[in-house]
Amino acid sequence: MGLPEIWFFVIAALWIGFFFLEGFDFGVGILSRTLGRDEAERTQMLAAIGPVWDADEVWLITGGIAIFAAFPAWYAALFPAAYLPLLLVIIAIIVRAVAIEYRYKRPGERWRLVWDTSVSVASALLALLFGVFWAGIVHGIPLTADGQFVGNSLWSFINVYSLLGGLTLLTFSLAHGATFLALKTTGPVQVSNEQWAMRFDVVAGALMTAFAVWTYWAYSRSDTVALLLGVLAVLGMFIALVANWQRKPMIAFWAHGVAVAAFVLQMFVAIYPNVLPSSLNPADSLTVAGSAASEYSLTVITWVAAFALPLVIAYQAWSFWVFRKRISVQDAATSHY
Repeated sequence: MGLPEIWFFVIAALWIGFFFLEGFDFGVGILSRTLGRDEAERTQMLAAIGPVWDADEVWLITGGIAIFAAFPAWYAALFPAAYLPLLLVIIAIIVRAVAIEYRYKRPGERWRLVWDTSVSVASALLALLFGVFWAGIVHGIPLTADGQFVGNSLWSFINVYSLLGGLTLLTFSLAHGATFLALKTTGPVQVSNEQWAMRFDVVAGALMTAFAVWTYWAYSRSDTVALLLGVLAVLGMFIALVANWQRKPMIAFWAHGVAVAAFVLQMFVAIYPNVLPSSLNPADSLTVAGSAASEYSLTVITWVAAFALPLVIAYQAWSFWVFRKRISVQDAATSHY
C-alpha cells in the first residue's frame, strides 16, 4: 500500500471523526427545539455542546483540506460538481453558528424561539446533506473521460440511494445526540433523552441496516471487507440500543462511534480504487492513483499530518475531559447559551 492509498483512508478517518463528533452536535441542535419544553431546557441542551461544537467543525475543514492536498484532481472535479450542495452546507453552518451565539444576546421568548428554530433546521439540513453528498459519490456522478462534470450540481447527487444515506445519517445524529444529552445533562432533560435515544436507535438501526445491505450488493462488488463493515455498522447500532435500554449511555455513545465508523468506511471501500465514480462510464471514474498528488507532496503532507493530527486529537480529548461535568438547568442559566 502506497501513500495514495494511505491518504485515501486517512481522509476516511477524518470524516469518521467529523460524523462522530458533529453527529451529536447535529442531534442536540435538532432536539433542543423539538424536545426542549421551555427556554430553560433548550438552553440546558445547547449548553451541553457549548464548549465543543465549534471545535468539532475542525474535522470538516481538515477533511476538505486533505482532499485538496492529497488528491488535487479529486478536489478539482468534486467541489465544482457539488457547488450547490456545498453552498447549502456553508449557509447551514453559518446559520447554525450565528443562531447559537445570537440566541442569548437579547432577552425575550420570541427572539430565542426564532434562533432555536434556526439551530434545529440548520442542524437537520447539515446531517441530511452530508449523508446525501457521500452516498451520492458512491452512486456516481456524471463525469466525462477528461474528468469534467456534465450534470446538475444538485440533482446529480440526489437519488433513492443517496436519500437513504442522508436519512440514515440524520436519524443516527438524532440517536447520537439524545445519547449525548443522556450523558451530559440532569433532571427531566436527561430522563427524556434516555427514552428518546432508544426510539431513535430503532429507526437509525433499521435505516443503517438497509443502507449497509444496499451498499454491499450494489456497489461493493461482493467485497468481504465491505460485508464485514456493514455487519459492524448494524451491530454497533444494536449494541447502542441495548445499552440505552439498560440506561448505559456511555456504552451506547461509543457503540455509535463504531457504527458511524463502519458506515463511512463501507462507503470508502465501495468506491475504492476510485475516488469519484462516473455514472456515465465506469472507465471514466477518477482513481486513487490517477488523482493523487506527487510522491514528494504526499511525503510532505504525511510528515505535517503526523505532527498535527495527534495535537488536534489531544486537544479535543483534553477539552472533553475538562468539560465532562453534567449540565443542570442551573448551570445552563449562568452560561451564555
